[in-house]
Amino acid sequence: MDNVDLQILRQVSAWRHEGRGVVLGTITRTWGSAPRPVGSLVAVRDDGQIAGSVSGGCIEDDLVARLREGALQLAAPELLRYGVGAEEATRFGLPCGGTLELLLEPLHAGSQIDELLARLDRGERVQRRLDRDSGQVELLAPHSSADALQLSEQELRSHHGPQWRLLIIGAGQMSQYLAQMALGLDYQVLICDPRAEYMEGFAVPGTTLTRDMPDDVVQALRPDGHTAIVALTHDPKLDDLALMEALRGPAFYIGAIGSRVNQSKRRARLAEHFGLQPEQLARLHGPVGLHIGARTPPEIALSILAHMTAERYGVQLQGSAALPASAGGSACET
Repeated sequence: MDNVDLQILRQVSAWRHEGRGVVLGTITRTWGSAPRPVGSLVAVRDDGQIAGSVSGGCIEDDLVARLREGALQLAAPELLRYGVGAEEATRFGLPCGGTLELLLEPLHAGSQIDELLARLDRGERVQRRLDRDSGQVELLAPHSSADALQLSEQELRSHHGPQWRLLIIGAGQMSQYLAQMALGLDYQVLICDPRAEYMEGFAVPGTTLTRDMPDDVVQALRPDGHTAIVALTHDPKLDDLALMEALRGPAFYIGAIGSRVNQSKRRARLAEHFGLQPEQLARLHGPVGLHIGARTPPEIALSILAHMTAERYGVQLQGSAALPASAGGSACET
């Protein structure tokens, strides 16, 4: 979950401790284009105050109206659908043909919001199972690193946990742009570079810097399915160490800068010297990033984050966009 939804849960908890009634809404499905992704949250207090959003405001207005009509007295969660037709789509601020489905959940002691927040504060990933008949909630350990929301006639299963993490190997100029942009996308950013001449004076507020060796950093990080690792030093002694450990784990994105020729040599080294298997090497995105014609460091950083975002949401890219960044002759080919 992202920081916005975590803040909503904290606000919901505060309202509940004040004795206020609260309805929590979870986006369960979208068709076409929608303002927020599946799993996003919105909360409405008994006086109509809103925390979070799912549209430009029209859906939130409708939720307030429903609340005033007695939504807080619902005996069980209620599934709503907005924007089925062009007229409704326009009314609710959705593009024509877009549809958004929302599960409204009146909160109570059995909703386990405080328990969920306590586990999130401990850094745990949690699966929240909502029974649609009773409104009771069970908190479970996730079966995998995937966080896909699951909705059935009987239940809603949503996943909550630490924000997405990005480990950058190398403290160069491109790393600075990549880190700054990643912070804006709610990544927790760690930058590793044991070279004193690169780390001195390097600073990106909001990130963590370390001079430990890259392989040690990867091991200590314990990558999961919410972790991305990008090697940007151009130094095989550093990049390869990080990739050696990363490719053995479940990180959702692993990339390395360099031309296709250098990437071929890198894969040969990783196989020969570190025993990595073909299926592990196939997970390496190298050259890193999408082919968008990027040439400058900020453009290349953008291409990397675009590729990470596509991988994060399981988007299958087609055509020239699926090519690596340096296939088009970008500045990555060094």
